[in-house]
Amino acid sequence: MPTREFLLRLSELYDEFQQHDAKQCDRLQRFRNIEPDSAQFISMLIRTQQSQSILEIGTSTGYSTLWLAEAAQATGAHMVTLEIEEKRSQQAKNYAQELKLDSVIEFWTGDAAQYLQQAIDSFDFILLDAERSYYAAYWNDLQRLIRKKGGVLIVDNVISHAAEVKEFLAIIKQDANFMTTTLALGAGLFMVVAK
Repeated sequence: MPTREFLLRLSELYDEFQQHDAKQCDRLQRFRNIEPDSAQFISMLIRTQQSQSILEIGTSTGYSTLWLAEAAQATGAHMVTLEIEEKRSQQAKNYAQELKLDSVIEFWTGDAAQYLQQAIDSFDFILLDAERSYYAAYWNDLQRLIRKKGGVLIVDNVISHAAEVKEFLAIIKQDANFMTTTLALGAGLFMVVAK
């Protein structure tokens, strides 16, 4: 169970990030963090699954990273988080150190496609919350990296940006190796489970 201190600090950070985003005209300058109810659901899912290996694609400033890491600490998991922007990755790392969660996180800065292509180890749990235009190109590597039988992929923003992920979701739904469902939490979560 997340501590009261953790929940208070995460609430403060979320408010700060939302205020920042409200001032940005350019979408790419926004932090675009996952919503609190989605983050809490993911934390619960990691605990239920007893995940041991977690991958996050799209660290941003670390709001979701902190939720993932707090759950990883509870299950004894290790996580890797990918972010293309060094400044944002460092900001997330600072928050993780502040909350004493950095020991369970490996911060990787660079192009997610490059990481996914080179990754050998599979993951119990993957959160995909990055630039949506690249998702379809990630799929071959993602399906290889999701551990078979019970491995989970969560894709954020599938209701709020339905048109942008339509092709990607259609590709996954056609794959008989996976079960899928859409959850009306936050901006919409698409849940993929390996059969």
